[in-house]
Amino acid sequence: MEKGTNCFLTCHTVFLAWTWLLLLSWCCTGAEITCRSCSSPSPSWPSSSSRLRQEQRQPPRGLRSWPGGRARGSAGAAAAAEPLPGGEPGGRAGPRGAALRSAGAGGGAPGGRGPAAPRTRRSSEGRRALPAGGGRGVPAAEGQRGARAQPRGPLEEGRAARLRGAEELRLSSTTFALTGDAAHNQAMVHWSGHNSSVILILTKLYDFNLGSVTESSLWRSTDYGTTYEKLNDKVGLKTVLSYLYVGPTNKRKIMLLSDPEIESSILISSDEGATYQKYRLNFYIQSLLFHPKQEEWILAYSLDQKLYSSMDFGRKWQLMHERVTPNRFYWSVTGLDKEPDLVHMEARTADGHTHYLTCRIQECSETKRSGPFSRSIDISSLVVQDEYIFIQVTAGGRANYYVSYRREPFAQIKLPKYSLPKDMHIISTDENQVFAAVQEWNQNDTYNLYISDTRGVYFTLALENVKSSRGLEGNIIIDLYEVAGIKGIFLANRKIDDQIKTFITYNKGRDWRLLQAPDTDLRGDPVVCQLPFCSLHLHLQLSENPYTSGSISSKETAPGLLVATGNIGSELSYTDVGVFISSDGGNSWRQIFEEEYNVWFLDWGGALVAMKHTSVPIRHMWVSFDEGRSWSKYSFTSTPLFVDGSLVDPGIETQIMTVFGHFSLRSEWQLVKVDYKSIFSRRCNKDDYQTWHLHNQGEPCVMGERKIYKKRKPGAQCSLGRDYSQTVVSEPCVCGQGDFECDYGYERHSHNQCVPAFWFSPSSLSKDCSIGQSYLNSTGYRRIVSNNCTDGLREKYMAKMEKCPGKAPRGLHILTTDGKLVTEQGHNATFIILMEEGDLQRTNIQLDFGDGIAVSYANFSPVEDGIRHVYKSAGIFQVTAYAENSLGSDTAVLFLHVVCAVEHVHLSVPFVAIRNKDINITAVVWPSQAGTLTYFWWFGNSTKPLITLESSISHIFAVEGMNTVTVQVAAGNTLIQDTKEIAVHEYFQSQLLSFSPNLDYHNPDIPEWRQDIGKVIKRALAQVTGIPDEQILVAVFPGLPTSAELFILPHKNTTERRKSSEADLEQVVEILFNALNQNLVQFELKPGVEVIVYVTQLTLAPLVDSSTGHSSSAMLMLLSVVFVGLAVFLIYKFKRKIPWINIYAQVQHDKEQEMIGSVSQSENAPKITLSEFTDPEELMDKELDTRVMGSISTIANSESTKEIPNCTSV
Repeated sequence: MEKGTNCFLTCHTVFLAWTWLLLLSWCCTGAEITCRSCSSPSPSWPSSSSRLRQEQRQPPRGLRSWPGGRARGSAGAAAAAEPLPGGEPGGRAGPRGAALRSAGAGGGAPGGRGPAAPRTRRSSEGRRALPAGGGRGVPAAEGQRGARAQPRGPLEEGRAARLRGAEELRLSSTTFALTGDAAHNQAMVHWSGHNSSVILILTKLYDFNLGSVTESSLWRSTDYGTTYEKLNDKVGLKTVLSYLYVGPTNKRKIMLLSDPEIESSILISSDEGATYQKYRLNFYIQSLLFHPKQEEWILAYSLDQKLYSSMDFGRKWQLMHERVTPNRFYWSVTGLDKEPDLVHMEARTADGHTHYLTCRIQECSETKRSGPFSRSIDISSLVVQDEYIFIQVTAGGRANYYVSYRREPFAQIKLPKYSLPKDMHIISTDENQVFAAVQEWNQNDTYNLYISDTRGVYFTLALENVKSSRGLEGNIIIDLYEVAGIKGIFLANRKIDDQIKTFITYNKGRDWRLLQAPDTDLRGDPVVCQLPFCSLHLHLQLSENPYTSGSISSKETAPGLLVATGNIGSELSYTDVGVFISSDGGNSWRQIFEEEYNVWFLDWGGALVAMKHTSVPIRHMWVSFDEGRSWSKYSFTSTPLFVDGSLVDPGIETQIMTVFGHFSLRSEWQLVKVDYKSIFSRRCNKDDYQTWHLHNQGEPCVMGERKIYKKRKPGAQCSLGRDYSQTVVSEPCVCGQGDFECDYGYERHSHNQCVPAFWFSPSSLSKDCSIGQSYLNSTGYRRIVSNNCTDGLREKYMAKMEKCPGKAPRGLHILTTDGKLVTEQGHNATFIILMEEGDLQRTNIQLDFGDGIAVSYANFSPVEDGIRHVYKSAGIFQVTAYAENSLGSDTAVLFLHVVCAVEHVHLSVPFVAIRNKDINITAVVWPSQAGTLTYFWWFGNSTKPLITLESSISHIFAVEGMNTVTVQVAAGNTLIQDTKEIAVHEYFQSQLLSFSPNLDYHNPDIPEWRQDIGKVIKRALAQVTGIPDEQILVAVFPGLPTSAELFILPHKNTTERRKSSEADLEQVVEILFNALNQNLVQFELKPGVEVIVYVTQLTLAPLVDSSTGHSSSAMLMLLSVVFVGLAVFLIYKFKRKIPWINIYAQVQHDKEQEMIGSVSQSENAPKITLSEFTDPEELMDKELDTRVMGSISTIANSESTKEIPNCTSV
C-alpha cells in the first residue's frame, strides 16, 4: 500500500479565527486538511517560497514538468494527490505532474520554513522527502473545488431501496486526543507502514508574526495510535523542532530539523524514533532529496542556494556547488547514468549564465564537473525524468526546447512549425513516450496536448484547447487525467465555443469522444440527455490533500473503476454537482450521490468507503462492496466529529483507517483509529471472482489488445488480501486505423487520411543520410507508442526503408546560438548552420567569418554543436556560409556587429554659443575603438531625436538662454548618455583666470570639485562687483595648474537696445577687470586657506558679435585679432628658437592640458587624452587660432587624462 507525508488544517478557537494545519508525514507525502466547521475563513499562510523567488505566484513562462510523468489532472500541483510512498525508489510523487517553474523539481518546498503543506516530488528514481512549507496559500481542499453545491439532505434519507441494513452498524475504533499541546497550530504525522505499529507526531506552534516555530512536541506510538508517549526529553527540552523526515528506503531512519531561527541542527534516529543523536549544521536546510537506492545518501539545498551532499544520513555534509537553481537537482537514474552517485543540477556559473551540469557527490570541484549541454540554458528549465532530460533555450525571443533520450546527445524538440509555443509542460514520460501540454501564441486560458515519438523529438497534436487554470500559488493546472490501471485512457476538459466539455480517449489521444450520461438518476427516473448536445462532465482535479479523495480517483489495483464529481448537461458546472462512478473504464456511468462525498478505495480497491463532504459534525461513513450499487451505513464514533480528513489504509495488512477532526470548536484534536477488518467476513476464494472484458464502446481491442481482468464479484463481502493480483489475459489484435496516428508533419483530414501539412516537406527527413545509405521514409502514419497490435494495416502504414536520395543543398541558414546579431569583441561568437535539404554527410561546409579567417568541414557532423570564433576587432562583419556537394551548392549570409562595450560618453560642447550661428557638438566615447555606434541627439525639449552614425553634429540655436543638449550612444545592448547645457546669447566676452598657487594643492581634479569652485568664484565676483549672477559664467579647467575661463554675458532682454547694451557690457568687463587686477576677488577654500583670483594676461576672446555691420571699435578689434593671429603663427613657426615658448610647450605636453566639462550638473565623463587626437603642440596652436579667428570660446566640454584606452581582445 502506498504511504506519504500528510498535513492538515483545523480551527483552535472561533474567537481567534485560527485555522489549524496538521501536516501529516505519512512517509513524506504532503497535504492540507481544512477545518470546515470554523465560522471564519482560515488565514492565508505566508508563502515560504517567496523568500527565494517572488515570482512564484506568477510563474514565468517556460519548460515545465509534472514530477512523476503521469497525467493526473493538476499540472501545477505541488503536493501529493493521494497517499504515496514518501521517497521510495521510483515512487510516484502525488499527481504525476507539477508545473516545473512554479512547484520545482528538486528539494521540496521553496523556502522550506512556512507553515503550508509539504510537497513531494519524484526526481528520476529518487524522491524528495519534504517538510511542511512551500507556500500553500489557502487549504487545498477548499481552494480547488470552486463553488460547493448546496446540501440537499443526507443520501441515506429516502433511499432504503439502495441501502442495506436498517440497524446501526458500528466499526471498531479508538480515539486519542492531542492533549497538552492545545496552543499548537501545526502537526506532522508519520506512520511507518509495512506492518509497523509506530506512529510519530510532531506538533508545533508557528508564530505567523515572527515567521518561525516557537514551541514543539514530539509524540510516539507503538500500537497503531492507541496510546502515545511524549519524547521532548529525548530530543532536548529546549530544542524547537520544525520538520520531520523519513528515510524513503529504510522507514526506520528518521530525521528531525530544528527551527533555524533558534539553531541549525538535525536529530537522527535509526530505530523508528525511539532514540536520537543531535548534529549541528553550518547552513540552513530548505529541502532534502534522498537517494532512490542508497539509504545513507542525501542531497540538501540551503536557503542561500547551495547544494550539499551527505553519505552518512546527514552526520557529515560536503558542499557540492553554489548558485544552484531552486528545485533543479536530481539523483542519477539506475540503468541510464553510469555512476550511482551522479547528480544532475542546474546552476549559475562564473560567467553569470545558467548551465546544465553533472558531477559525482564526492568529486564536484570545478574541474570535475561536466556540461552535457554546451550552451547556457534558461533558468528553471532543467527536467530529469525517467529516460528523458529536457531543457529550454530562448533565442531571438522564441523558446526552443531540447531533449536527451537515454542520455544521448540533445536534439531540438520538433513541434508543428507554426505552433510558436509560449509555455510548455511535460506531463507524462511513461511507456517511452512524452505527453506535453503547449500553450501556443494565440491561446490564453487553454493548452494543446501533443504526444511524441519514442525519442521525445517529434510531436504531433493530440487534442486542442484543453482547459487550464491557475492554482493557489499561481501554478498552472491543466484539466487532464490519466486513468490508473489501464494504459491509453485519458480524460480531458476541452473548451469549445466558451463551454467546457469532458472528453475521453482510449488510444492515447488519437480519438476523443464525449461521455455518455447515465440512463437513470438516483431515483430510477430516466435521464434525458442526447449526445452531442448533452453529456456527462467531470471535474478532473486531483486533491492536493491525501486526506480527501479529490474530484476524481482511480486505482492501479482496481482497473476500470473510476469515481468522479461532475454534472449532466451541456457543459461543466461548479454548481449542482454529484458523484458518479464507472465500472467499465468510462464507457458507462452511474450516479451514486447527489452531493459531494469523499470516496476512497478499501482493500486493494475491492470495496469503497464514502464520507460526506460537509462542515457539520458527522459520525457515519458508507461502505459499498458492489462498486457503488448499494451502500451500508456504519458509525465510526459515538460522538459526532467535525471531520477534516481521513487517512485510508496506510498499512496494507493492518486494515486501519485514521479520521482526523475535533468534537467541538474548543476541543483538542482527535485522532480516531478505525479498524475495518470486522466488515470483511472472510478471505476471498476463487468463487468470489469474475472476469471483466475491457472495451471501448463495444470494441474489444484497446491499444491493440484484448484484455480480460479478474475482479471481485459485486456483493462478495470478502477480503482480497496481500497476495491478490488481478490476473490479466491479453492477446494482440489485428492492426486497424485506430491503432495509428499521424506522423510528424502530417495532419488528419477527411476519411481519416494523414496528409502533409502545408509547411512540411516529407523529403526533408532524408537529409540525415548519405548516398548509398538507407533511411525510414514515413508513410504519414506511425503506430501509437505502446500499442501492441500486429499484422493488418501495420505493413501498409509502417515506415519504409528506402535508399537515400542525392540532393543539392537547399535552405541553408546561418544564425548565432543566442539569436542575436551582435557580439562583444574578445568573446566567443557561436554560429549554427542549418540546411533544410541536402546530404548532410556528403556536403562540404565553409564558413567565412569576414575578418580574414575561414574554416572548412567535410560534412555537417563537426558543426552540429556550433562553430565558435573570437573577433579581435570591432566592426560589422559579413559572415558567409557556403555548402556544396556534387549536385549543387547554396549560400547564406549574416551581418554580425562586433562591439566593445562602451563605458562612458562625454559630450563636448562650448559653454557659450551665439544665437543663429552653427556650433559643433561632439560625443567622445570611452573606449575609443568600440565599433559601430549609434548616436541619438536631443536638443531642448524635443521629443524626437536626431539619429546619426557619426559622433559629431552641428546645430544652430535660435533661442537665447540656457539650452540643453543630450546624447545617447547605443552599442549592442548597452545604452549610455550625457547631458550638457549651453548658454546662447547675441554676444559675450570671455577672459582667462588663474589662481594663487595654494589652490593647486587642494585640487583633486574631479568634475564635481571644479563645478563647486566655479560657483564659489562666481559668487565672489558678484559679491565684490555687484554684477548680477546671470551675467557671469565661470568654468574651471581640468588639470594643473588650476585655471578657468570667465564669461561675461549681456543682461537679459537687451535685444532692443543693442548698442547701449554693448556699452553696458564693456562697463561690466571693466568693473570685473579692475576688481581682478586689484586682487579684490578672493575666497576662503577652508579655514586658513585664502585663494586669490587673477586675470591671465592673454585675453582670448574680446567682444563676440553676431551682427553683419561693424563699428569702428569692432574694426579695430578685428585688426587686433588678425595681428594676434599672425603673431601666434610666427611664434609657432619659430617657437623652437624661442626658449620661453619652448618651455611653455614642454609644460603643456607634460601635464596634457585638459578641457573643461560642461557647466551642467551631469558632468561625469571620462578624461580624454588630447594626444589621442592630435599633437599637443598642434593642438595648442589650433586652440589659439580657433579662439582668435573664430571669435568664440571653444574650450570644449571634454576632459582628458593620460590615455584613452582602446577595446582590446580578451
